[in-house]
Amino acid sequence: MAVLKLVDQPPLVQAIFNGDPDEIRVLICKSEDVNALDAEKRAPLHAAAFLGDAEITELLIVSGARVNAKDNMWLTPLHRAVASRSEDAVRVLIRHSADVNARDKNWQTPLHVAAANKSLRCAAVIIPLLSSVNVSDRGGRTALHHAALNGHTEMVSLLLAKGANINAFDKKDCRALHWAAYMGHLDVVCLLVSQGAEISCKDKRGYTPLHAAASKGQIAVVKHLLSLAVEIDEANAFGNTALHVACFNGQDAVVSELIDYGANVSYPNNKGFTPLHFAAASTHGALCLEFLVNSGADVNVQSRDGKSPLHLTAVHGRFTRSQTLIQNGGEIDCVDKDGNTPLHVAARYGHELLINTLITSGADCTRRGVHGMFPLHLAALNAHADCCRKLLSSGFQIDTPDNLGRTCLHVAAAGGNVECVKLLLSSGADHNRRDKHGRTPLHYAAASQHFQCLETLVSCGTCINATDQWGRSAVHYAAASDLDRRRRVVLEPESDGVQAEREKEAALCLEFLLQHGAAPSLQDKQDYSAVHYAAAYGHRHCLKLLLDKDENRQDEIENSQTRSPLHLAAYHGHAQALEVLLEGHCEVDQVDEVGRTPLALAAFRGHTDCALTLLNHGASPKSRDTIRGRTPIHLAVMNGHTSCVRLLLEDSDNADLVDTADSQGQTPLMLAVIGGHVDAVSLLLEREASVDLADHQGLTALHLGLLCGQEECVQSLLELEASVLQGDSKGRTAIHLAAARGHASWLSELLNIACSEPPIPLFRDNQGYTPLHWACYYGHEGCVEVLLEQRDFRHFDGNPFTPLHCAVYVCWSMAMRPVPAFY
Repeated sequence: MAVLKLVDQPPLVQAIFNGDPDEIRVLICKSEDVNALDAEKRAPLHAAAFLGDAEITELLIVSGARVNAKDNMWLTPLHRAVASRSEDAVRVLIRHSADVNARDKNWQTPLHVAAANKSLRCAAVIIPLLSSVNVSDRGGRTALHHAALNGHTEMVSLLLAKGANINAFDKKDCRALHWAAYMGHLDVVCLLVSQGAEISCKDKRGYTPLHAAASKGQIAVVKHLLSLAVEIDEANAFGNTALHVACFNGQDAVVSELIDYGANVSYPNNKGFTPLHFAAASTHGALCLEFLVNSGADVNVQSRDGKSPLHLTAVHGRFTRSQTLIQNGGEIDCVDKDGNTPLHVAARYGHELLINTLITSGADCTRRGVHGMFPLHLAALNAHADCCRKLLSSGFQIDTPDNLGRTCLHVAAAGGNVECVKLLLSSGADHNRRDKHGRTPLHYAAASQHFQCLETLVSCGTCINATDQWGRSAVHYAAASDLDRRRRVVLEPESDGVQAEREKEAALCLEFLLQHGAAPSLQDKQDYSAVHYAAAYGHRHCLKLLLDKDENRQDEIENSQTRSPLHLAAYHGHAQALEVLLEGHCEVDQVDEVGRTPLALAAFRGHTDCALTLLNHGASPKSRDTIRGRTPIHLAVMNGHTSCVRLLLEDSDNADLVDTADSQGQTPLMLAVIGGHVDAVSLLLEREASVDLADHQGLTALHLGLLCGQEECVQSLLELEASVLQGDSKGRTAIHLAAARGHASWLSELLNIACSEPPIPLFRDNQGYTPLHWACYYGHEGCVEVLLEQRDFRHFDGNPFTPLHCAVYVCWSMAMRPVPAFY
């Protein structure tokens, strides 16, 4: 709310603040607007009510001021008068029909404001005019909540005398007693308890008034509640007692009081953490920890994930508390469920003083933790050079690998701290050491795009073209660095500018490797080069570097039997990478091992921008793969990529593609129907796709829609008058299929269409079976009823094996063998 200067206000408002009724009368006679609003929609009457001047308030109202005017916070003059504790102004406003139930934007009435501001006399005037004193605001709080929160004992007494519900709860299920306890208003707590407030009531998180008082350090309230014999170890929804809460918030006086009253110092919460864990972790829990230890708390108790209190001091760097725990018998090499000791944890979070204390106290620096890592691994991985220095000085064998064969130099290169890398190298770390997958530290630095680490490793003679077990060199990893994954790890959206900077950083690493002898044409065991990896991950800067470095690479790529970079860029949706590759004039319709072009893969994956790029460079939408003879349109519709389908059909020269059949005779419309892609079906029908074309089994799109249960697609086809009597290769119509699949509603509609014009067709397939045969055979009672309503199905002609035979046969054979599928 802005603070406005009085000199800048209208003369009427200035006169009100000066308390000059005569001046106000003169201004009103001069036609000064008594309802003029300021920037916050406050009227002059708001100012008079705020000042509590009853005479001026009366004068303004009789001069035409709106008594229930609301400002931008929906506060009325009555709210303002109550907040100023002006009984006289309140009486004037009420006499002139001020709304005592008016709500502001927080749904607070004048009574809420009176309760919060200790306006006892104003409340006494308002209450008789109310139907209830238990009206709640937006947070669910009644006037009693506000009075208790603000410690107004007399107001609490008045409200209770007037019928306030003492156990009313707000939207978080907090009672007035919770708020009084939390704020430390002992007199209010005593009054509420004496009037019958439930002393062990819980809010939605299971907090009792004792929890509330303990969390805020309200020692007087805690003592009073304990004297009332409340359950001292009552747990909240998380399993935390009042002692847990007090330790977490560093309330040492409360902790001492609770312990003296017999609180269980070893009570575990839902995750197995005791109060000692909380005291070890909290910001101000040093004294709390000492009280607990001196009271016999188990210093080696472990949570469900195996964390001891000493682990938590290591997480948060509580140096003094770690000493206290160790001096009182804390197990220095206690392991959690991942196998990490406190030393591992301290190394991970970079707490050098704690590391020094633990090592001095005998912590084992060679103890393996998660993935078989040593503390030095974790310090190096998280870029804590000072911690690395401390751990190295303890005589650790620097090239000892973890379970995956990674040395500390590997993880330091991955972590990207060049100071750690230099420290390890100067301490004798082997820069050509390989992990279990054959990767050197250079591979890790390249994959993580850490330029300074790359530079340091190359300068000390690391083999720049060393390959791992898959045949990948550092150049492959530099070209393939997953920038998208790095963004996901950070969990922060990045602007286009930041993304561009990251791509330039990747290119800088790659350029450095190429300048220092890295072979750009080196292929891995899948025959993929760095160009393939750059294309697959969409790094256009890296692609430009690699293509410029080796001009002959383009011909080698096109002649490769593997998927080309174009295929990989299209498949993964990297349109900009495609642009770079196509600048080199490579064959846009080159095929992979199954005959698919880059356009086919872009359509299959639904990458419309890539498809557009390829089409602009002359890609043919009529190409077919060698598996089923499908075109890009087939591949797009089968996965429901409607925007790609629309793009492929935009060119008038491609209009005939809408009915192109694959090697099984299936058209794009059939595939769209099978997949239930309604939007794609609608688009194809708009482009005049034929609804009655059949595949090599004689099945039309309508047949397939009924077989797959795609109701919306079937409806669209029927609206285009798809034939319901066209038979498949065995003479079975859509009506046969509806009966066999149990689609009673569709069967009824299909019969109505088929019988709408004479003559009535003979509903028999090539073996003489009618739809009634199939409905009986599959036990679809609803379909049988629909068919028997048709007169022509009451005469069992055709195959001598009647529908009745089918029904009887199925009842007998179901116990003997599975029923064969219709198709």
